[in-house]
Amino acid sequence: MTSRATWLLVAAGTTLIAVCYGFARFAYGLTEPEMRADLDVSGAVSGLIASSSYVGYCVAIVVSSLLTPVWGARRTATAAGLVATAGTALVAVAPNAAVLAVGVLIAGSSTGAASPPLASAVARWVARPRRDRSQTVVNAGTGIGVAVSGPVVLAAGDAWRLAWAVFSVVAVVATAWIWLVLPADSDDTERVTRPSSGTHRERGLRQVVPPVVPGAGRLLLVAFGMGAVSVATWTFGRQLVQSSGDMGATGSAVLWIALGVAGVLGAAGGDLAARVGPGRLWRVLLLALSGATALLAVAPAGVGAYAAAVVFGAAYIALTGLVLVSASRVWPDHVGAGVGAGFLAIAVGQAVGAPLLGFVAEALTLPVVFLGSAVTGALVSMVALPDDRGEDAGEDGGAAAERVLPTRNARARA
Repeated sequence: MTSRATWLLVAAGTTLIAVCYGFARFAYGLTEPEMRADLDVSGAVSGLIASSSYVGYCVAIVVSSLLTPVWGARRTATAAGLVATAGTALVAVAPNAAVLAVGVLIAGSSTGAASPPLASAVARWVARPRRDRSQTVVNAGTGIGVAVSGPVVLAAGDAWRLAWAVFSVVAVVATAWIWLVLPADSDDTERVTRPSSGTHRERGLRQVVPPVVPGAGRLLLVAFGMGAVSVATWTFGRQLVQSSGDMGATGSAVLWIALGVAGVLGAAGGDLAARVGPGRLWRVLLLALSGATALLAVAPAGVGAYAAAVVFGAAYIALTGLVLVSASRVWPDHVGAGVGAGFLAIAVGQAVGAPLLGFVAEALTLPVVFLGSAVTGALVSMVALPDDRGEDAGEDGGAAAERVLPTRNARARA
């Protein structure tokens, strides 16, 4: 693939991630205060609605991991864009909390559908020296989407339905672009339809459930923990600064924009991991995310709140990028399934955490919820992300480096 084609692939993939994550999934937290007031939704119910997005993600990422080897990256990624379009459109017209929950579930499903095909496309089509950077740049589309959603919501004011309608229109554009840019799927589907060892059932399971290898359990554990810790800010962050910090709609939207812009810096996670090792960087970033969560609880207004948002945004995107890169290295021959498993663990943590924190917030206060999440994050940081330098697999760094990612042509491994 030429440099120009690589750039277009990364740009289109980043845009799709921006739409699916920044709009379809995380914009719920941005518009949650207006939705609650308009539809008369309690804090506990709001947490359950947010959880539906993560549940949809969990189901979709399994389905997408199955479909990507069969349909190919192009068709599966395009389907993800169509799901985002439908979900955001349904949210825009939701007349009550029940329909809103369905719309949020469908919209959130698009994120799970998008990650496996895009990770597989980068692994297959991008040259080896640029793969890790390309993966983390595409992943940083979340920050771009969050940053762009802020001005849209700010311009819409109390008209949150208009904001979600805009999200749906942009999703149509992103879907068309990914269809035009990704290479034809014939080469992708060819390698899964050729005869291979094992039964059809075994091959199907390997497409969704990556094999048990050294470091896999630890990766999934810390990804789950990070998801549970981060969901407080994503779901209740804007509500916290408005209720506890007396921050107005404009100020809280600007804070959300700052969080998203800082998230773009998370694209540097891949380069930093190559320098210091993903295990060490993971601890630092998770402690930073936990500290930002605590700071938001004790200083929900002014400079403290904006500083917390910036640190949280950069740390979160970098952490998800580390999960992506680490999964690609833990399962070098099962990149799609491995990335799907890592991101599924994050989403399960968020799905479990969102309703739990909603009920705790109803019983206690939001600052208590955020402080509890920060303490949990500090505890999770004691468990390191698997490092690619061989300590998990009992191999030296050189041997580990040789199996970072699969070769461009799967047949070369035979």
